[in-house]
Amino acid sequence: MSALRVNKPGPLSLLQDGGRFGWQHLGVSPAGPMDIQAAAWANRLLGNPWGSAVLEIALGGVELVVEEDAWVALAGADMPITVDDEPRRNWSRFHVQSGQYLRIGFARSGQRAYLAIDGGIQAEAVLGSVACQLREGLGGLDGEGRKLAEGDCLLGRRGGMIHGASVPWPWLPDYQAPQLIRAVIGGDAASFADEQARAFFERPWQLSPQSDRMGARLQGEPIEAPQQQWSQGVVSGAIQVPPDGQPIVLMADRQTMGGYPVLGWVHPLDLGRLAQCAAHQVMRFIPMSLEDAQAELREFYQFFGR
Repeated sequence: MSALRVNKPGPLSLLQDGGRFGWQHLGVSPAGPMDIQAAAWANRLLGNPWGSAVLEIALGGVELVVEEDAWVALAGADMPITVDDEPRRNWSRFHVQSGQYLRIGFARSGQRAYLAIDGGIQAEAVLGSVACQLREGLGGLDGEGRKLAEGDCLLGRRGGMIHGASVPWPWLPDYQAPQLIRAVIGGDAASFADEQARAFFERPWQLSPQSDRMGARLQGEPIEAPQQQWSQGVVSGAIQVPPDGQPIVLMADRQTMGGYPVLGWVHPLDLGRLAQCAAHQVMRFIPMSLEDAQAELREFYQFFGR
């Protein structure tokens, strides 16, 4: 067994696994990591199965003391990483020994990093998952939907690896680059005036500071949405357009029903890039076909062994 004790939990650090599925008919959303690619790479570096529990670290500011030797991996936002003040590479795995301090500083780009421990972070599942959701009080280390706190212990498995490893550079994202977010048109798109639907893809948008794990709120020149008088089931990535014309992209902790018209859905793999955007960061959306999105998602799941 490996163990890391929490000295500083950071502003918002949450235990997340592959998500909580099969409960949406009761209003329980899946939760899970905001950036599935970064979380998947952190687990792959350690040979963990798909969906093993990781720690999602928002913004940084985390300090852990190693109580039992462990292999760990980090991937995601550019946060300075040190072990006893010696720097370590992001998007890499490395060994930590009992008595050492693992410090993860505040993000220089991106918003969320993922800490994996060999074997996955151990916690008791609630409704089939340990994914932490604050709003519904589910998951996490204690099963009550609580964020990481000082004194918590992250338990894993003592691994048998003999050397470190890193993600090859072609797969490393650039969170500071202009963000082009791919989306599939659909849902209520036919109810939008043609020029309004085109405007969503032609205009730049900024990420609102009011965004959270439930939804990414966009700011820009508003688009006109059709009136809608009914609610419908919604999924992660749905692009809702409320009456104020400022779109909302539903994220990991989304609700399960929504009444705003849906213009389409953000590509599941691009939701992670959206989740890594800082407040006021500018982005544009580009259309893509459903078939291309499905093909790319299948390739992603095959590579990561889902």
